[in-house]
Amino acid sequence: MNRDRLIELADAHGADLRRWPDAERDAARALLEADPAARAALAQAAALDNLLAAAPRPVVSAELRDRVIASAAKAGLRPRARFHIGRLLWWSGAGWAAAACAGVVFGVGLTTHVTADVQADAVLYQASLAGVDDVEVLG
Repeated sequence: MNRDRLIELADAHGADLRRWPDAERDAARALLEADPAARAALAQAAALDNLLAAAPRPVVSAELRDRVIASAAKAGLRPRARFHIGRLLWWSGAGWAAAACAGVVFGVGLTTHVTADVQADAVLYQASLAGVDDVEVLG
């Protein structure tokens, strides 16, 4: 960690080290203990954070919102389709149904393949029980 990296992180995440990436925190703390210029840079970031926190939140009037929407419509932009919970539920149900059908088809196919050898062994065993023994034929 160097002073430039600390300033870059302070610009991106603010002065509160709890908002910084976990991998960078310990190195930043060590640099802050050793470098007064780094502490000054973090103090500037804290002052900026305080200014931003004290700034009033913008309030958009309904008139401005309507003008922006009308301007976008005039430019040929269309509003995005709104999210409908019913559509999500339908697709979710369709997904579950498709997964269930795929599971049944896979299970039937796998069962048929796996049990084919067992069925063949059973048929051969039953044939050996009902068949004529070589000793009887050859005497």
